[in-house]
Amino acid sequence: MEDAIPPNNPEVGLSPSKSPHPSLCRDQRWLLLAAAAVSSSCGLAVELLLGTLASYLVGNQALAYGVSVGVFLAAMGIGSYLSRFIAVNTSSQFLQRQLLLTFVKIELLIAPLTAVLPLGLFALFVSNGSIWLGLFFVTIVLGILAGLEVPLLTRILELEEGVREALAGVLALDYVGALLGSLAFPVLLLPLIGMFPTAFVLGALPAFMVGAIGWRFPKLRFWGRIGLLTGVLLCGLAPLSVPLSNALENTLYNAPVITRIQTPYQRIVLTRQANDVRLFLNGDLQFSTLDEYRYHEALVHPAMSASTGKRQVLVLGAGDGMALREVLKWPEVERVVLIDLDAAVVNLARHHPQLVQVNGKAFADPRVEVVFADAFVSAPALNETFDVIIADFPDPDQEILAKLYAEGFYRRLLSRLTDTGVLVTQASSPFFAPKVLSCIAATLADVGLSVHPYVVDVPSFGPWGFVLASRQSIQSDSLKLSVPTRFLTQPMLHTLFQLPGDVKLGNVEVNRLSHPVIVRYQSDPRWAAY
Repeated sequence: MEDAIPPNNPEVGLSPSKSPHPSLCRDQRWLLLAAAAVSSSCGLAVELLLGTLASYLVGNQALAYGVSVGVFLAAMGIGSYLSRFIAVNTSSQFLQRQLLLTFVKIELLIAPLTAVLPLGLFALFVSNGSIWLGLFFVTIVLGILAGLEVPLLTRILELEEGVREALAGVLALDYVGALLGSLAFPVLLLPLIGMFPTAFVLGALPAFMVGAIGWRFPKLRFWGRIGLLTGVLLCGLAPLSVPLSNALENTLYNAPVITRIQTPYQRIVLTRQANDVRLFLNGDLQFSTLDEYRYHEALVHPAMSASTGKRQVLVLGAGDGMALREVLKWPEVERVVLIDLDAAVVNLARHHPQLVQVNGKAFADPRVEVVFADAFVSAPALNETFDVIIADFPDPDQEILAKLYAEGFYRRLLSRLTDTGVLVTQASSPFFAPKVLSCIAATLADVGLSVHPYVVDVPSFGPWGFVLASRQSIQSDSLKLSVPTRFLTQPMLHTLFQLPGDVKLGNVEVNRLSHPVIVRYQSDPRWAAY
């Protein structure tokens, strides 16, 4: 076998007279331990990448990560079991080189599959294929191959130093690699180079590791050259994955995409068709400039009208600046604090010409203070109280978002509301998710607030719900609209809280941090018709 390590090779240590297999020198041993770290780091990062991609495509984050991580780990177990059938009948003299050669070939198979399978999964979604079946297949294939790595490396090293030392060394580096992968993906790779280039980079790493092994094990230099060539090729192709994925992504929207931004938190897409500019976060429509004023006027002005004081306003979410624009119409406002998790959304709203025009340069107003933080943690921790609190969070279709509609959050947020203050939150579609509005109202009532749900029609969304809440009951006939609006009128304010006949309240549980029932309510099958 031309590519095998010769049993008498003086470059690898002891002679056969002292051992039935060639020995590893210190550098070779550490190289194999480094391979364990690289393999684990790439495997963990791939799990996170697949979970992120699937949650972006289908929206159910918990299920997406559950399938990607759970199936991947189960497949690794299968791969670990299958490793027992590798090099079973190989003589001890050639066992080490056979195991090492098998490991190298597995890494060369993992490399291109890691790069192209996530892109294939995206293409499957775009072509209306079964995303869950595709995710299962991808995780099974990559998981089985990843599961072969640690057992093979352990068997190679145990020939030198025994099972205890080999297993301890491999597992130690394996866990360290997992930590590096789990941090590198969300902190560096995803926000800096994007999802699909990240897949190519992760695929290149095991290929480069094969190149290093080929350099240090002379009889594997042929495979090392293949590994080096594969790694360079994948790195070279990584930038090309961007226009390809963009072309696939374009088919998901009914208008040309003019801006794409991938942040650690979400995928931001801006489209434009004539005068209609639309913002999408992780594929979900946030607004259309044709009718966004209906939504934002309905969100802001009933609360501002109901508040006896309007000097201090807290806005949660709403990084696009549209709600801010409506708040700033009230001359009584002295200060507005806006808390948004993702600085990229605010920066887009501050600088993109179309958005700046629509939000009326709201962020340039000296009364505005922007805080980039998680509202769940930072809002209740503020030192001051506010006359009006406006919550414009994404729909609660994931557990990570459900906490922003939870009883525990509202109870803590209550300390930031003045005694006569008013809180308002968007409450999803009362038609497509009829129990969400009721759940939010019940949850706010559970913390001792008087709740007043209402519904308006927004053409881009259909009927849309909101919940107004305060410590005192609000009389709609006393509300006064003293600022210019395009949609909301004074007579509408007086009838706003008369719900349509097909919007029914009750028969829901309170949404709690320990039991986020609102996710189930948001996932109503009626959404399939939207």
